[in-house]
Amino acid sequence: MTVQKILKSKANDSVVTVPPGTLVSEAAKILSEKRIGTVVVSEDGITALGILSERDIVRELAARGATCLMNPVDDYMTRKLVTCQRSDKADDILAQMTEGRFRHMPVVEDGKLIGLITIGDVVKARLTELAMEKNALEGMIMGH
Repeated sequence: MTVQKILKSKANDSVVTVPPGTLVSEAAKILSEKRIGTVVVSEDGITALGILSERDIVRELAARGATCLMNPVDDYMTRKLVTCQRSDKADDILAQMTEGRFRHMPVVEDGKLIGLITIGDVVKARLTELAMEKNALEGMIMGH
């Protein structure tokens, strides 16, 4: 299974972005309202500059206290993005996310942000694929 198939299977393929300079408190509000785990930091909604997750915010709250909420997302976002392309294989992405201990990966092609996949998206796609394989094998065993 490829990243492209995962993107097609998602109910909502839009990526929530915030511009640099957005306060962490505003980013947290967006995460809560949209019930998502990350926002991509982008000046134009096309080029990804960084990513800020719930974990990043919680880590800073623990280290600095509530004052971190008044700082810009730029201060805490991950700048060294790990991205993938539509043609990448789900198993490879799952391995990268597990090894890197992150749950969200921007899909970028030709420098443009075209989607975002989560570890949940990848696991769901893999489980669907395994169920199809199981059914096919059962059908072959039963002579269907």
